Parts: sequence; C-alpha cells; structure tokens
Amino acid sequence: RIAALPPGGPSSGLPMLPDAATWMLPDLELVRAGAIGADRLHPLVATALAPGRRPVPAAPPRAWDPAAGPRIVDCRGARHRIGLVDGALAALDHDPAETRREELLAALTGTPLPCFQAIDEAHRRPECLPDIRERLNHGDTAGALAVVESLLGPAARLRDGALRDDLEAAARRRIAHGMFRAGLDEPPAGRVPDRHRPRQGRSRPRHATFD
Repeated sequence: RIAALPPGGPSSGLPMLPDAATWMLPDLELVRAGAIGADRLHPLVATALAPGRRPVPAAPPRAWDPAAGPRIVDCRGARHRIGLVDGALAALDHDPAETRREELLAALTGTPLPCFQAIDEAHRRPECLPDIRERLNHGDTAGALAVVESLLGPAARLRDGALRDDLEAAARRRIAHGMFRAGLDEPPAGRVPDRHRPRQGRSRPRHATFD
C-alpha cells in the first residue's frame, strides 16, 4: 500500500520506492479504460498484464496477385518491381545485362539480388502454393494450372522445387487413373510390358455386354 510520508520527513522504518514505481503503466491504464485490447500490446506485455489471455494467431500473409500490379521488392536499399513481361515473370527495374548476370550467378549456386530471389521463390515455392495444392487434391487441375499461369506467366518454365513436384505428382495420378479406367495395368517402373504375352484375368473388355 502506498502512503504519504509523515510530516517530519523520511522515516527510516519505511521502505523507499522510486517515483516511477508509483505510476500506473500506460498500457495497463489503456486496457482498463477499454481504449485498446490486450491483443494490440506486445506479446510479452500482454502476457504480463493478462496472463489468462489466449493469443490470437497471426493472419497468414496475402499471396501476391499479379493482376493487382507489380510486386514491390526491397532490393539494395531501393524499392523495385517484379511483374509479367512477354509471358514470364521478370525484374522490371534491372536491365537485360544485369538479368543475365544474376541468372548466371544463380546457376553457379551464388546468391542473386533480392528481385531475382523473389522470382526464383515464386517458381519453386510461391505464396499461393497451399491454394494450388488444394485444387490439385480436389481434382481441379485446370484451376491449379490457371493459378500458376496467372502468377508466373504462360511462357514460364518450372524450376525444381515444391511447385513442380506437386504438379508432376498430380500428372502421375491423372495418368494412373486414366489407365485404371481404361482397364490397363501400369507396368512397374523401368519395365516394358511384353505385348505378345496374353493378358491374365479379364478375357473380355471391361464394358463388354452379354446376350
């Protein structure tokens, strides 16, 4: 409890507190007044002032939409743009000579400029990859390819990475499903089927009718 000092001056029997210890924390005062919620405080401050508060998960970053305009990238202290040029994603603020040099540097396992790092990341693991995977898992291959084309351009060449792996896996699933529906058995990897050997099991086409 905070109390005033006796009229005779400081008493040796009372503890001395710094002046700041008698202030109410501005954050606490704002929360108690309802001016702000605990979710707007720094996580450490919110934990101290509201121990029972359940943290609100941060919203995922919005994927870049090329239709909304070029993407802005911080590159060497400047704000540069990347966007679609002639059907492919390109660094708009770097000349062709610099682009070729950075592509060669990346091919030699070097670290390119941030603009080219962003382009490479978009080809390998774009921000919209969860949406593309969701479409592929539901059989919407055309929709997934439309998302990829809108992001990278119709003339883009896929690079090694998660995006290419997912698209190739979806293509293999479609091929396997098509062979199954056609009544064909998929041969083991690396093995060529003997077409002169009679098929075992079904002796008639799958959709044959009987009189």
